[in-house]
Amino acid sequence: MSSSVPRLVIAAPSSGSGKTTVATGLMAAFASRGLAVSPHKVGPDYIDPGYHALATGRVGRNLDAYLCGAELVAPLFAHGARGCDLAVVEGVMGLFDGAAGEGELASTAHVAKLLRAPVVLVVDASSQSRSVAALVHGFASWDPEVRIGGVILNKVGSDRHEGMLREALDASGVPVLGVLRRAEQVGTPSRHLGLVPVAERRVEAVAAVAAMASQVRGGCDLDALFALARGAGSLPGGAWDAAEVLGSSPPPPLPIPDPGGSAPRPPYRPERPRPQTPDGLDGPRIAIAGGAAFSFSYAEHAELLAAAGADVVTFDPLRDEELPEGTRGLVIGGGFPEVYGPELSANEPLRKAVASLAERGAPVAAECAGLLYLSRELDGRPMCGVIDAKARMDERLTLGYRDAVAVSDSVLAEAGSRMRGHEFHRTVVEPGAGVAPAWGLRAPVRRVEGFVQQGVHASYLHTHWASAPGVARRFVERCVGSWATAG
Repeated sequence: MSSSVPRLVIAAPSSGSGKTTVATGLMAAFASRGLAVSPHKVGPDYIDPGYHALATGRVGRNLDAYLCGAELVAPLFAHGARGCDLAVVEGVMGLFDGAAGEGELASTAHVAKLLRAPVVLVVDASSQSRSVAALVHGFASWDPEVRIGGVILNKVGSDRHEGMLREALDASGVPVLGVLRRAEQVGTPSRHLGLVPVAERRVEAVAAVAAMASQVRGGCDLDALFALARGAGSLPGGAWDAAEVLGSSPPPPLPIPDPGGSAPRPPYRPERPRPQTPDGLDGPRIAIAGGAAFSFSYAEHAELLAAAGADVVTFDPLRDEELPEGTRGLVIGGGFPEVYGPELSANEPLRKAVASLAERGAPVAAECAGLLYLSRELDGRPMCGVIDAKARMDERLTLGYRDAVAVSDSVLAEAGSRMRGHEFHRTVVEPGAGVAPAWGLRAPVRRVEGFVQQGVHASYLHTHWASAPGVARRFVERCVGSWATAG
């Protein structure tokens, strides 16, 4: 089985060149033509996929060769792009920038080669004319395995400026597939960790995506771009499948999260048959935090939990005063609880419900924002108090890939298990680790971090469970055990 979905990788010489504007605009522009567009993002970014989801109506998915391994990039892509007419992959940083000290690993160029996909280079032309030809020539010739199929010139000042750029590029052999004017700005506000997520600015985000689409439609040759995408080579092998990797029956389809608002909460139907685990046991209900404060999540996590037999539901800690009825396990991913500290703290009924669930020994998996929420306080405001630690905002950015080893047995992993993860935060938790730490990290300095206690696993580390699907199976099994004990 092979995937032949037409596809493009949108890259740039450096961050800040306009990749997100072009990629999101292309997704929306092609979707408005009636095409089913599959959105993807290189690397561990959670925010851009929210804009991609708005543009396409499909879940934005990440392709990360460091977190998941190079061998999973094509299968995960094929999984997300199944049944689509076109896939658009937004790159990360500069085209050849990968994991620090790891060569091309996890770079946009690496992923483009794994996908056999042509690259469209977005160039910030605001401060150059003829030099653009040297820049494009350098990128096009640096790695013969990376095919630069065209250039989109961004922040072009005038017709005269455009003429000089086109003349310089005529001899490069790389066609100009689009020109975007400098004066046309799209409002996508940023703060301490990048763009403001879609979930926090639904109305403004819809308008921003519409503006991106309009800008791209007016300045890009969509027909030429689609023809380039159709020239991508076929990908051998099959698509990743959560049920297949877990050896279970296919689960019912999960609701697609609304990237611009609170998480979907399908009504509880007692008459609905409860899912079953691969061992034939009734599946436990696992609640996943969502909404504006906890918008960072990989779609594959919920898919793996469902494939392992869980009844997956979502809730919004900003709105809901109770956990979903029958919750036996809890997953709290990343997001911005520091922005919503007053509201999260004010929701005392839910904080008490979370603390009570953890006290009963139910499995709880918390990453980054989830760790802050489980702490005793955040910036002086009471949180759930599950973890005896205080969290606060910090000026220093902690960012980077991590090689991790599980220090303690937990609901996610056996001690000694190895995983790769990613940290991205401007907060500090004191102390940084409990009596039983979650992970031991090798770089940038050797340290332990996180907390394991009863059924709780709380850590700053973001992980991608597709790289270790046994994590989801283990978590569901522990939820079944917790349920049986509680019952």
